[in-house]
Amino acid sequence: LDVGGTSYFWQHSTLLSHPGLRITLLNLYPVETSHPAIQAVQGDATNMREFEKGSFDLVFSNSVIEHLYTLEQQQKMASEILRVGKSYFIQTPNKYFPIEPHWVFPFFQFLPFGLQVFLTQHFNLGHIPKTGDQEKAKEQVREVRLLSKKEFHSMFSGANIFLEKFFGFTKSFIVYKVENKS
Repeated sequence: LDVGGTSYFWQHSTLLSHPGLRITLLNLYPVETSHPAIQAVQGDATNMREFEKGSFDLVFSNSVIEHLYTLEQQQKMASEILRVGKSYFIQTPNKYFPIEPHWVFPFFQFLPFGLQVFLTQHFNLGHIPKTGDQEKAKEQVREVRLLSKKEFHSMFSGANIFLEKFFGFTKSFIVYKVENKS
């Protein structure tokens, strides 16, 4: 299961050459896929009621959990991953990395909310295009809630954690757990 994933990502990897591999993409909105080994499902990462407990050998998610607005929603996503996956590999940016990864702006995550909204309204920053609409800018700023190592790791207690480094700084975190099949 790839929570928040794209068909493009998997089609440009070597994994699809493995016989019997099936990938399910879960997204809030419909996603197109033409590869027979990839199935796209519309759903909510905080409530994966369409899947039974342990229905996936591996749950993967790359830079999605920080887009859930609140810690409570992030915890719900983590709980659902733990419920439906036997193993998991989840990545998120580090809240304390000096460059905010969405706006690609130094310490953006620590600026006052009003200044974040102003910058989002008036400048193209990183992956976030400017919007003249103040309400849309507020929504974009509210959507992203970066996690600290402690917060992220506590959602996946018992998991291993890998610190992805960039020039000595921790850029992102990866929590992972592999089911022991012995």
